[in-house]
Amino acid sequence: MNKGTVLIVGAGIAGLSTAYYLVNDGWNVHIIEQNSLDNNCSYGNAGMIVPSHFTTMASPGIVAQGIRWMFDKKSPFYVRPALNWNLMDWGMKFIKYANKRHVDAHVESLRDLHVYSSKLYDLLNNDSAFDFELEQSGIMMLYKTKAVEHEEIELAKRAQDLGLDVEIRTADEMQALEPNVKFDVLGGTYYKCDGKLNPMKLMNQLIGYLKNRGVQFYEHTTVKGYKISGRQVKEIVTDKGNFQGDEFVIAPGANLMELSNKLKLKLPLMPGKGYSFMYTPPSDIKLQHAALLLEAKVAVTPMDGKIRFGGTMELGSPNNKIYQNRVEGIVSSIPKYLKNLHVEYPKQDIWYGYRPCTPDGLPYLGRTDKYDNITINAGAGMMGLSLGPAMGKAISDILAHRKFETNIASFTPDRFG
Repeated sequence: MNKGTVLIVGAGIAGLSTAYYLVNDGWNVHIIEQNSLDNNCSYGNAGMIVPSHFTTMASPGIVAQGIRWMFDKKSPFYVRPALNWNLMDWGMKFIKYANKRHVDAHVESLRDLHVYSSKLYDLLNNDSAFDFELEQSGIMMLYKTKAVEHEEIELAKRAQDLGLDVEIRTADEMQALEPNVKFDVLGGTYYKCDGKLNPMKLMNQLIGYLKNRGVQFYEHTTVKGYKISGRQVKEIVTDKGNFQGDEFVIAPGANLMELSNKLKLKLPLMPGKGYSFMYTPPSDIKLQHAALLLEAKVAVTPMDGKIRFGGTMELGSPNNKIYQNRVEGIVSSIPKYLKNLHVEYPKQDIWYGYRPCTPDGLPYLGRTDKYDNITINAGAGMMGLSLGPAMGKAISDILAHRKFETNIASFTPDRFG
């Protein structure tokens, strides 16, 4: 039975996951995407499923570390200076939330959302329509310094207290996981609760599945505004015409502020540029597990017989430039941890995309009080792919007036006023 028409703005993992659960719930679904279907942040990410990421990006010590990184052109974090009120407002809010009390208040809700999303990936992978290299085989967190060792062990103990499966290991014990790759590390933690997948395959298979289920896609279609009557949005106005719907889901990734401003909603968000590239290792080197090189903030994921390296967080106004210093920072860090991987600067196919970063490190998920038929699914930052299924399922449950599996009250889109 058709429940009505839902218009989703955005065809990244948030929008596609939402569409997947809505179409299976009986809704008529249309997706509006301002770019092409193969051009968004979900394609080039590290493909990691990370219940280990139960703390927010806004955390103790990150501000001081970020200031130190600002003076290193190859550092993992950079704020591009600009006379930009949105950036300044975001930064002031970020400083406000970068404290232990804020982190502690949300570890359980983030953990629960990640764990539930991981279970939903398992269910999705059991569907014969999907085969996206899902491996729930854990992720290695590798560190080289005593300072990061101390932080990581404390975090691992916190994870154990939260019921997550994680082991603190010596360098030799970490090396035993990867006999073909020579580590140069002090030690590591092995989050057996984490997993990985191939994001390109996942996205393409979701699009194919949705098209087969009758979902209509409108590519290269830019939202210009909304037609509103009272507390109801009636139409989305685009450069390709107007679209009517019963429910509207705003899931546009890093473009959220532009679209939410047209609805007079206050949803502070900054685009965080990240880079990635694929590397073909020698035939005698086979990496089994995904890894995070902690001091360098570099993600390493075996994918389709190759290895994807990704990293950096570059906050500022979006542009189409590839800053070589940032990519060189990723490349130069690799042999410091993985001695026998001789990775050169990629001469082509450097991917970049923008993560949607909220100032408090929490996603926007749920209804907004201003309208009766608007829901928001955005702002998951570096956790977007990991949280995609759970956030999409939450939207379908909200529209069906069902109780959701986890507590998402702290993710309300109305928390900034």
